[in-house]
Amino acid sequence: MNPSLIGREHGRNSGLDTLRALAIVLVFMNHYMIFVSFSPTFGWMSEIGWTGVDLFFALSGYLIGNQILSGIRRQQTGPERFSLPRFYARRFLRTLPNFYFVLALYALWPYWRGESVLPPLWKFLTFTQNIQLTPGTAFSHAWSLCVEEQFYVLLPAVALLIAACRKSLLWAWVAVIGSLLAGAAVRSYLWTRYGGEGGFLYYTHIYYASWCRFDELVCGVALALVRNYHAGAWKVITSRGNWVLAAGAGMLALTWSMLLEDHYGYAMTVFGYPMLGLSFTLLLIAALSPGSLLQRWRVPGAASIALWSYAIYLTHKQLCVLMRVPLRGHGWLPDSWQAIAIMSLASIAVGWLLFLLVETPFMKLRDRFVPGNFAGSKAAPEALAA
Repeated sequence: MNPSLIGREHGRNSGLDTLRALAIVLVFMNHYMIFVSFSPTFGWMSEIGWTGVDLFFALSGYLIGNQILSGIRRQQTGPERFSLPRFYARRFLRTLPNFYFVLALYALWPYWRGESVLPPLWKFLTFTQNIQLTPGTAFSHAWSLCVEEQFYVLLPAVALLIAACRKSLLWAWVAVIGSLLAGAAVRSYLWTRYGGEGGFLYYTHIYYASWCRFDELVCGVALALVRNYHAGAWKVITSRGNWVLAAGAGMLALTWSMLLEDHYGYAMTVFGYPMLGLSFTLLLIAALSPGSLLQRWRVPGAASIALWSYAIYLTHKQLCVLMRVPLRGHGWLPDSWQAIAIMSLASIAVGWLLFLLVETPFMKLRDRFVPGNFAGSKAAPEALAA
């Protein structure tokens, strides 16, 4: 069998599926510690699991960036036109139905939100809930969805504007590097103003803020820029997938160890997020490299978990919070293997139901009534996950 086809059955890239599945598992471990067991149930993986969100950001940056940049490149070299309305319509049909369904649960079913206070609905509807967010409020984990939706809205407009300029490729790289430097500068300023001891101020003003948390998204876009406009460099880096995988794993291990030691310190606040962006970008390159171990090895169940990951992300936290008390009544404490197994399986099952009953019908409507840009051409396997 051609190595480039291994792990790409059913039009999917198994390397990207593995990374997406890893992201939701990390997030689950972290949320389980913070909201369910109140202790690092999964050891250091619980404490570093928040970086699963950053992995989702890197994946989104690459996948969406690749869609937009490949569309602009085709527009520049042929008669085809990249349609912004079509792009936005497909994005919103992909992300909003699940989000609005879960938001309705929080707003209309008091039992679901429990004792948590729900922020004003307009903040969710305008995707600004992450700005000045108070930790611990209902549906607080939607902050990352707000960051991504803001990214989805801004990136194509900015990319088209840059594409209209002379020396657009140069300006694109200036925008990428400038964005990373600006993010570091803003975090440096906010850290000196609000202190680095963690707590509500750190999360409200730095961790949740869009202007502090776009590093991984930008790194993903940079990778898409290399793929679409630097064919020689792309061929070189993807021909060394296993070396890149080793470099990415090593860089991630180093970054994780430094964040575990001093997450809220100045150095890791300013430089930790770009380091995560670089680490995850290297893993993305490995996943996209034909014949690499990450692309060839199909982790059992990873493709399904990846497919349902968005729905699982939306529902798992509150579901586990609500299950904690009845499970304790049966003698199963949150750190017991019985409670962990039941909550894990329940999170997957509810995520699958949301995917099946809400996400899938809207995806079918999207494919029927809003064809993608350049729908007649063959899509790359990873594009199917976007």
